[in-house]
Amino acid sequence: MTTSSRPVWLLGPEGKPKDFSAIPSGVEYHRVLAGSHRRIGRGILAIVLLLAGLVFFSLAANWLSAVIDTGLGNSPSDYTPARHAGSMIGLALLIPWSMLIQRWLYGKPTGSLHSVSSRFRFDLLGKSLLVFGPAWLIVNAFGFLGPVEEVPWSHADLIAMFLITFLLTPLQAAGEEYGFRGLVFRILGSWTHSRRLGLIIGIVVTSAAFTAMHGSTDPYIITWYLTLFTCLSVITWRTGGLEIAIVLHALLNTLSFLAAFYLRIDFGAAIGDRSAGVGTPYQLLPALVMVVITAIIWWWTRKSGPARTPDGGFQSGDEE
Repeated sequence: MTTSSRPVWLLGPEGKPKDFSAIPSGVEYHRVLAGSHRRIGRGILAIVLLLAGLVFFSLAANWLSAVIDTGLGNSPSDYTPARHAGSMIGLALLIPWSMLIQRWLYGKPTGSLHSVSSRFRFDLLGKSLLVFGPAWLIVNAFGFLGPVEEVPWSHADLIAMFLITFLLTPLQAAGEEYGFRGLVFRILGSWTHSRRLGLIIGIVVTSAAFTAMHGSTDPYIITWYLTLFTCLSVITWRTGGLEIAIVLHALLNTLSFLAAFYLRIDFGAAIGDRSAGVGTPYQLLPALVMVVITAIIWWWTRKSGPARTPDGGFQSGDEE
């Protein structure tokens, strides 16, 4: 039995992959889909399929929620519990859809999208929740201390909103992570023969594209989104999987929804308005905290931590 002089990482290492032979050995998360050929056409098709699924699932879920609201006598313009559930489910379905696209077009195991270990590391999720969760929740909660304009909510709707948010919002956030920090990040990372260039392209393009998809023209909100999404991509790379990115994203979205409903904010109008002037300088504070969290993870994963490659390694050479 041997012992390692390598320091134990804050969040602890995990075991070997379930299916070690099914994914490349010695490559990092963003390079799992890389091969001898760039396969750019296949990658574009995969991204188109992902976006098509996003649109289809969202429209289908919203249509179903509208049918339910019509049956209940609710106005189609109101942000109701059914509409909230539909928006959450539509994005959550990106989890299996992203896995299927990877399997169909690249022949990789669906579970490899979780992490380089081909499994979802619940131990890592739980530890990151305990380590980073409290500070992340507090700094984002302070953003709701300002004055807000209230609208009437019935007790039944509020209870339904709280339950739906607790049950479905983590899945909604995870769906976005699997689709963009997972599949798209890997596709872009496979388009070069260089590990480092693939990493840079994957981080920059996914962060910029996902920020643009949120449709904001406010400089504070844009800065916040770019910082958040860039850091989540870096964390995914440094930890070899999506678990910590999902924790941070899910905590942020869940808190935002719960706070909005607790304060009786007109949520339908709030999420639709990201125009210039809506954001505040305070949004730079959670952006700074996100950078600090990423820096901590980067520091602790220099020589230890969750494996960044399927064979348990923490570093790999640059394949030029």
